[in-house]
Amino acid sequence: MSELQLTHLTYCGADRPPAQISFGPELTVIYGTSDTGKSFIVKSIEYMLGGADIALVPESEGYTQILLGLLMPDGSPLTLLRAPDSNSIFLYSADLRDYVTDMPHASVTAVHNARSRNSLSIHLLRELGLDGVLIRKNEAGGTRPLALADLLHMALVTENRMVGDVPPVLRTGAANTRTAELSVMRFLVTGEGDPAVESGPNAGQRRVHKGQVQLLDQLVLDLSSKLRTQENERQLRDRHIRIRTALDEQSAPLRQTNESHREAVDARMETARQLAALDERLTEVSDLLGRFKLLEAQYRSDLERLAMVNEAGSILGYFKVGACPFCGAEREHQQSNHRLEETTQLHTAVEAEAAKTSALLADLLPTISALDDEQTALMNRRVQEQSDIGVWDQIIEELEGGIASLRSDVEGLIEERSVVERELELQARIAELEDKKSRLVGEGAVATTRPTQHIPTATLSDFDSILQQTLNAWQVPAADHAEYDQYYAEIRAGGRKRIERGKGMRSVLHSAFTTSLARFCMDRDLHHLGFVVLDSPVVTYRDPEPNDIDDVELTSTVVDRFYKDMLSFPGQAIIIENGDPPTKVLSEAATYHFTGTTSGRAGFFPTYAH
Repeated sequence: MSELQLTHLTYCGADRPPAQISFGPELTVIYGTSDTGKSFIVKSIEYMLGGADIALVPESEGYTQILLGLLMPDGSPLTLLRAPDSNSIFLYSADLRDYVTDMPHASVTAVHNARSRNSLSIHLLRELGLDGVLIRKNEAGGTRPLALADLLHMALVTENRMVGDVPPVLRTGAANTRTAELSVMRFLVTGEGDPAVESGPNAGQRRVHKGQVQLLDQLVLDLSSKLRTQENERQLRDRHIRIRTALDEQSAPLRQTNESHREAVDARMETARQLAALDERLTEVSDLLGRFKLLEAQYRSDLERLAMVNEAGSILGYFKVGACPFCGAEREHQQSNHRLEETTQLHTAVEAEAAKTSALLADLLPTISALDDEQTALMNRRVQEQSDIGVWDQIIEELEGGIASLRSDVEGLIEERSVVERELELQARIAELEDKKSRLVGEGAVATTRPTQHIPTATLSDFDSILQQTLNAWQVPAADHAEYDQYYAEIRAGGRKRIERGKGMRSVLHSAFTTSLARFCMDRDLHHLGFVVLDSPVVTYRDPEPNDIDDVELTSTVVDRFYKDMLSFPGQAIIIENGDPPTKVLSEAATYHFTGTTSGRAGFFPTYAH
C-alpha cells in the first residue's frame, strides 16, 4: 500500500545556519535535556503537514523558511516549504535542505477545503490514492471526503495528546466530529470507505423541523457572535494548557514573595515590640536617674551644711561673754568649761550626721552609675532598633512592589484563562447545537441503504490481538485484556479505561495503540501514512501532578522492551524522549542527543549552544 516517508526537517534563514534533523528510514530517536527543541520538532512536522499554527520559540528568530522533506510512494522526493504564520505551502520536486531561492513547482494551501483541489491535504491524499475516499459525518449516513488531518492524528502524537484525556481515536473530542473520527478508524482497519448517501431531509421533515432548525441556527449565530477568537477547540485547549503552565510558573515566585513579605512584616513587628520595650525601660531609667540625682544633690547639700555648722561651732566656742550661743544659757548659769563641752557635743553630732549622710551617698552613687550605663546602652540599642525598622520598611516596600507586579501578571493570566474557558464553553455549546441540528436534518433522510456503522467483530478482534501483543512485548504491568472499545472510542487494559489510568500509563497505552494500528495496517496492506511520530511515549517517572490518578509504576524494563520492539517496526518511527535509549538502539537507529550545553549537540537550533 502507498506510504509516505519523512526525510528531514530544516529551519532556514538568510543569515542563519540551518537547523536540521535528518530522519532515518526506520527508527529515529531524539533524546536528551528538556527545553532543547525536541517537542518543537514534533509540532513543526505537524505544522508542515497542514497544522493551523505553531508557537515559535525564541531560538527560531531569524528563521523564515521551514522545509519538510518527504519521499513519495513512488520513491520521488518532495520538499514542502512553509513560512511561519503562513497558510501557503510551496512544493518542490527535489530534496532541498538549505535556504531556498528557486521558484516552486506548485503552491498549495495548508487549509483543507473539500470544495478546492488546491490544498496540501488533497495533493498528498491523491499521491496516496485516497483522494476519492468518503467518511461518514453523521448518524444519518451523510459523508465528506477524507482529509489528511484525519490520518495525521493517528500517526503523529504530541506530548499533550499523549497524556491527555481525549481517546487516541478522537482528534478533537467534540461531539459534532465524533462520527467522522470513528469512521476514520473504521476505514483504517477495514480499508473500506463509506458510500455516498443522499441524506437531505424529505418534504415532511422540512415542514416539521424547519422551525426547530431555524431556532438552532439562530442560537448558534447568537453564541458565535459572543466568540472573541477564531481559534478552534484544539488551539484553545493548547492555549489553556500553556496558560496553566504559566500560572504555575508565576504562582511559585508570587507565593515565595508573599512568604518573604510575611516574614519581613513579622520581623518588623518583632523589632517594633522590642523598640517599645526599650522605650518603656528607657523612660523608667530616665525617671529613676532624675530622682536619684536630685537625692544625690540633696545629700551633697546636707554635707555642705553640716560642714558649715561644724566650722561655725568651733568659732562660736571662742566667745567668753554673753549668753551661750549653743544652749542660750546666761552667763551666771554657765560653768567654767561650759562652752568647751557644748562645742564638743555639737561637733560629735555633726560628725555623726555627716557620716550617716556620706554612707547614704556612697550607696547611691553606684546605683546612679549603673543606671547611667544602662541608659547609654538602651539609647544605643534604640538607635540600632530604629535603624533595623528602617531597613525592614525598605525591604517590605520592595517586596510589596514585587508582589504588585507578580500579582498583576497572575491576574492577567487568570483573566486570559477565564476568556479561554468561556470560549471553550461557547464552542462546546455550539457543537452541541450543531449536533442536534445534524440529527434533526438527518432524521428520516432519504437513503436506500444505511452504511455499516461499526467495525466487524472479527476485524476488531484481530486488532485487539495486535494491541495486546504490543503491550506484552513491552512488558507493561496491569495491561491484560487490552481492547479498543468502539462504542466509547476508548482503549481498555487491565479492566480499566485509559482515561482512568495515571499519566504514565495513558502515554504508554496511547503509544501502544498508535504503533499497533500502524502495524495492523501495514501487515495487511491497508492504508496508513507509513510513519509514526511519538513525543514522550514511555515515561518511567513523572513528578507528582495535581489531580493525577494513582497507578502502577512503570519500570525501566518497559522502556528497554519498547525500544527493542520499535527496532522491528515495519514502517518509519520517530521517537522523542528525555531519557537515554538502550545501547542497542544507539548502535542500530538514527539518534540525536540534545545536551543543552556546549558539549555535543546542544539542541535543535544552533543558537542553543550560545
